[in-house]
Amino acid sequence: MAVLMNKIDFAVIFTTRNANPNGDPLDGNRPRTTYSGHGEVSDVCLKRKIRNRLQDDGQKIFVQSDDRRDDGFRSLRDRADSNPELAKCLKAIKKGTQTRDDYAAIACQSWYDVRAFGQVFAFKKSGSKKKDSEAEEGSDAVSIGIRGPVSIQPAFSIDTINVTSTQITKSVNLETDSKNPDKKGTDTMGMKHRVDFGVYQTFGSINVQTASKTGFSEEDADALKEALRTLFRNDSTSARPDGSMEVVNVIWWKHNCPNGQYSAAKVHRTVNVSVDAEQNVTVTTTDLPGLEPEVIPGE
Repeated sequence: MAVLMNKIDFAVIFTTRNANPNGDPLDGNRPRTTYSGHGEVSDVCLKRKIRNRLQDDGQKIFVQSDDRRDDGFRSLRDRADSNPELAKCLKAIKKGTQTRDDYAAIACQSWYDVRAFGQVFAFKKSGSKKKDSEAEEGSDAVSIGIRGPVSIQPAFSIDTINVTSTQITKSVNLETDSKNPDKKGTDTMGMKHRVDFGVYQTFGSINVQTASKTGFSEEDADALKEALRTLFRNDSTSARPDGSMEVVNVIWWKHNCPNGQYSAAKVHRTVNVSVDAEQNVTVTTTDLPGLEPEVIPGE
């Protein structure tokens, strides 16, 4: 696999139509908004979607959601323990014949998201209720942090959004009333929220120095680019029906050196997004000398 030699910056512009792009569990699952009324999609939500897309494309993913588990393991601890090389390395660390860096290298080689986003392996000894300092001495205890080269920001809408809340009624009770089976229970009432229309943008970068430590390669970068382009494939729910979320453009800047020709902030500010009265989105970039962006349309 080709070693990543050039810093990469990227941007993703996407639209939401009559959907809830990222509900806030502390606000009745209403779409996330800032104090200024702009829509927000958290970076954690975006990384979950990226992981799902990569998993669909055959990449090995460590942090899998429960409804997408493809290996039968119900926890990160179980998934890590199932790797024989990691188990062997853990014993070697206790004996002093291998280091935590060796453990990190095996984890990065085993799972795409570990070498991309990083991961903290902080598992106590099985069944132990000791303090962390004591548990660290256990034969299967580990506490190793890995810093990933791929960083991504939360997505924010370019304009304020309008959130529509609709009261809904379920057609069946959750439980039958034993005294009055035909009585409709209070649990049949609920709320559903949506963003009528919004254009969101998010930015990210890939750090070459960190990539060299985790083994993140050119091929891994290409896989990330494709995952961003198809971000909402197989992501439909009742809150986000198929076709309600759409990637407009992925913008990909590949610098000519490891540290980048310009700062990420300066590169990201070159993106200009506008929307007309018919909700048509136009994305343009301001040229920076010597750095030409690749503008990729969404699927």
